[in-house]
Amino acid sequence: MKDLFVNEHSIARRIWGKADTVLFIFAGAAAEFALNKAVDWLYFTGKLPADPLGRLFSTVDYSRQIIFSETGAALKAIDKINAIHQGVEAARGAQIPDWAYRDVLFLLIDLSIRSYELLERPLTRAEKAEVFDVFNRVGQRMQLKDLPKTYGQYLDMRRNHLQRHLVKSNHTIHLYRQYRKHLGFLRYQVLKQAQLLTVPVQVSQQLPLGKLTWLRPVLIIYKAVKHLKPGQFFRNALLPIEYKTRIRAIDHLPTLQ
Repeated sequence: MKDLFVNEHSIARRIWGKADTVLFIFAGAAAEFALNKAVDWLYFTGKLPADPLGRLFSTVDYSRQIIFSETGAALKAIDKINAIHQGVEAARGAQIPDWAYRDVLFLLIDLSIRSYELLERPLTRAEKAEVFDVFNRVGQRMQLKDLPKTYGQYLDMRRNHLQRHLVKSNHTIHLYRQYRKHLGFLRYQVLKQAQLLTVPVQVSQQLPLGKLTWLRPVLIIYKAVKHLKPGQFFRNALLPIEYKTRIRAIDHLPTLQ
């Protein structure tokens, strides 16, 4: 029997094994990253402003690699993330604050739950706690300080982080310009709609997302046909060409080695 980092029947695997859900997680992360007070760390290397979609997809790729791997491979992936960050810290001569790492873990937990519930069904408290446990174990392996011990504690800390660690800055404005440049007008509008439907109110209030959620009725139709060719065509038409294969592969590879 394989020693899996995440149980094969875990709700976390069902969430991260669906391309549609991952796309909405990606969209929400793009919004919250833009507001995080530690976004300057992502600007330091130049990779985020130069290739914002690629940088965010790398976060998605690492998350999936951890969730769908055997324990040994998952731990190696987490250690690699630590090593990359340590290299950036050495180059800058400063340390990334622990709260910035926690912010990323917290948003991945939150957006995993929000995106799945938007596209599939409400999750039980136990299922939400299961998602929390997966990412909390990632944080423990990264040796982060002051991690929550329970899902209830996480909710309190998440609210606190949203209140204290988000700010609209010049980085925010520049990053959204880059999103539009790399996505094109139509896909950029869809991105903002996906964000409006998934992100916490503390995020949407500070971003140019608008208030009219025209994507919600579209999603009702889309969910009814998403397993048919028209649904697949609609989803693929919204993706930049260079990412189509990576997103489509999510639905066809239930496990990663």
